Amino acid sequence: MKADIHPQYGPVVFNDLASGEKILTRSTATSDKTIEWEDGNTYPMIDVEISAASHPFYTGKQRIMDTAGRVERFNARFKGFGGKK
Repeated sequence: MKADIHPQYGPVVFNDLASGEKILTRSTATSDKTIEWEDGNTYPMIDVEISAASHPFYTGKQRIMDTAGRVERFNARFKGFGGKK
């Protein structure tokens, strides 16, 4: 690797805003916000909207959409479309 061209790679805390879970990992991302972690050290903190802790695919809490209303609206809208004349 060439020297002085790569970003700094170090520990960062990612804060999931949806679930409140915090994850300490390593990343090249940086932030001005900091947090004191359980080990007593201070790390940069990055807020994320969603992570595996709150994403419906990983949690199994998927929302069921109202498809019946959509189908009825579609049928009403295209009621006479494509019929024989």
